[in-house]
This record gives sequence, structure tokens and C-alpha cells, in this order.
Amino acid sequence: MKTIKLILALVITLTLQVNAQRNYNINARSTFEVAGTSNVHDWVMKSTEGSGTANLTVKESKLTDINSFTITIPAESIKSSKTSMDDVAYETLDTKSHKYVKYVLKSAEKINETTWTLTGVYTIAGVSREYKTQVRITANNGNFILQGSNQVTFADFGMAAPTAALGVVRAGKDLTIIFNITLTDYTKNDNVLVIK
Repeated sequence: MKTIKLILALVITLTLQVNAQRNYNINARSTFEVAGTSNVHDWVMKSTEGSGTANLTVKESKLTDINSFTITIPAESIKSSKTSMDDVAYETLDTKSHKYVKYVLKSAEKINETTWTLTGVYTIAGVSREYKTQVRITANNGNFILQGSNQVTFADFGMAAPTAALGVVRAGKDLTIIFNITLTDYTKNDNVLVIK
């Protein structure tokens, strides 16, 4: 009898643990930006076309672990307000050969209720580099909002800082990657058929 109770308790525990893990998609409201400087003016390029998934452990509507997280952004969806600047950026990114910017999570550490440190790999222009990112994560109506940024350089990813107007305009070497991501529970996505 004790053995049966022990097995039953183990099954219930494992079931609760599995049920606490949920799959999430990146919501269309998410934004991804790259900000930099030049000898003429500061600049920002932005995309709202990132896609990806996350597997989160959620207990009592609170995030307790990030098991996996991937993001893929079409490189040519990252745009400024000027086509000429976009063209220079795409040449620097070599978007003909490397059509996507990617991020893959390796590990996540919870610092407090709203602050996490994510360790993951960015792949930009075909070069992969690992970074630690401090991220603010808040819950909102069953969704989770992730906000954070990384300081990188063109050289980190094997790129030369671009120039324009015959070298008159020169981009600074430093870049800031900024993200504001909304993760929506996969089962609440209007386009997903859920069979129960």
C-alpha cells in the first residue's frame, strides 16, 4: 500500500511540474531596435517582425524558470527612416548571405521577482557571440513582457563600422541592441487549434 501511495505521489508531482511548463510565442507587439551614433547624428533602426518561441515554467501566474527561448528576425526587416541608410546597413550585415539575426538562450538566472540575467548567443552577419543580458520581466494578463538591452560593437560580429557619402558620414563603433518582447501563451494564440 505504501508503494502505491508513493508512486501516486510521484506521478502527481511530475504531472504538476509538466503542467507548470508552458510554450509561448513572440507577440506581434514586440519591437527590436539597434541604436548607434555617427559623426553627424545618432540613429535608430527598428523591426517588429521578430518571431520565436519560449518554454517557461509558470506557477501561480509567476515566472519561475525560462527553459528555452529563441528569436529570429529577418535582417532586412530592420529599418530606419532612410532607405539609403538601410542599404548601407544591409551591405554591412551582408544580408544576401545572412538573411536572419538570431538569438538562442543558453541559461537564465532569476535575480528577483522582476529581474533576470539571461545568457545567450546572438548570431549576426553569420558570426555568433555569447552575451549576458539583464532583463526586466513583468506579467500582464497571462503574458510576459521582457525588456532589456546589450552593448555590442560592429567588430564583435566581424563587421567594419559603415560609412556613407564617400566616407563623409562615419558610424561609431558601438551599438545598442534594445528589445521589448511580449510573450503570449501558445494556447491563447488565435491562430492555433488546440485539441483537448
